[in-house]
Amino acid sequence: MTTRQAACSCGQLTLIAEGDPIRISMCHCLACQRRTGSLFGAQARFPRGSVRIKGDSSRYVRTADSGNQITFHFCPSCGSTVFYHQDQDPGQMAVPVGAFADPEFPPPTVSVYEDRMHSWVAVPEHFEHWD
Repeated sequence: MTTRQAACSCGQLTLIAEGDPIRISMCHCLACQRRTGSLFGAQARFPRGSVRIKGDSSRYVRTADSGNQITFHFCPSCGSTVFYHQDQDPGQMAVPVGAFADPEFPPPTVSVYEDRMHSWVAVPEHFEHWD
């Protein structure tokens, strides 16, 4: 079974994920752009039971466009988001792909909120596309 470790920038908050992700996606919504400071957020979802968390986290709760509440957990020392979960899907945990710091991490297969995507970003055609 594959084991992957994610961590914040300072290493205080870590996450161990056992097994393969349920889904890997990229989100172009404006909230993800602001959260990451980049053009999109890339995240991998895991079953909550396959994730172990070590360290302290602070929380930020945001209401998505859908009305769903999302709780982001970030390191209180360095500010890096290490995981988050949605109230509508309590059985899953999302982890920003960058928190794994693994260039061999599998690529996304889903692209969401493409109506907010920067015009010069190119998403492969074989991805599942959502406006």
